Amino acid sequence: MAFAPGDDPSESSLPPDAPDLAPPETSLQPPALVHRAVALLEVLLCSDYATQAALGATFAALGYRPFGAGGQLSVGFVATLSLLDTVLLVGLMLFFLYAHGERPSAVFLGSRSIVREASFGMPLILGALGIGIAVLATIQHYAPSLHTVEHNPLQDLISRPRDAWLFAFVVVVAGGVREELQRAFLLHRFEQWLGGATVGVVLASLAFGAGHLLQGVDAAVATGLLGAFWGLVYLRRRSVVAPMVSHAGFDLLQIVQVFVVGR
Repeated sequence: MAFAPGDDPSESSLPPDAPDLAPPETSLQPPALVHRAVALLEVLLCSDYATQAALGATFAALGYRPFGAGGQLSVGFVATLSLLDTVLLVGLMLFFLYAHGERPSAVFLGSRSIVREASFGMPLILGALGIGIAVLATIQHYAPSLHTVEHNPLQDLISRPRDAWLFAFVVVVAGGVREELQRAFLLHRFEQWLGGATVGVVLASLAFGAGHLLQGVDAAVATGLLGAFWGLVYLRRRSVVAPMVSHAGFDLLQIVQVFVVGR
């Protein structure tokens, strides 16, 4: 049989009623629901509650208790728990980022100069201090009942110069570094799959404040608002460096206040 120029032999050889043998188009991307479920699981695992609970249960099984003979918190226990939790949590976040083909440097550092971001974060230490003072003063004036803890148990951890130096190292590593990496990771996941940055700031700040209820409701409220402040700085700068510097500096000022002033 001859074919006219331009005719497709494959089409001409098929009867008009022949079924379509082309394979159906399939999407190589998993459905959005799967992405959201995975993101939610990662957020829960990196919320700090899961890792600290696992470490706390491990310590309890080994007979390592958080309180000393006098009923006070052990600085050694707090330091060990905080530093191990930092290693575990940062390792989880890196694993999840690499598993999704994401670059941690892009999520945590962006494209800005680290030195410039550190310089930008220095005055934010005073900004954070101002927020903390303003919130606590407002609560003391309008809602004094929220001051539920008369004696902050963390004060007992820094009664000696050696303990103060150890606790200073802990708050820089486990506070300034770990918590700001964690905040950036959580906000990144919320932006992608869990309702957006605003939802992430609100929920992460509530969880951050709740983690400080040991120090009182007023301290938890102030801490939650500080978490929102550092979260907004990250979203604006797309780098954790400035929030890290501000957070670590704020925590160090608290240690100086407790050690020098005694409250």
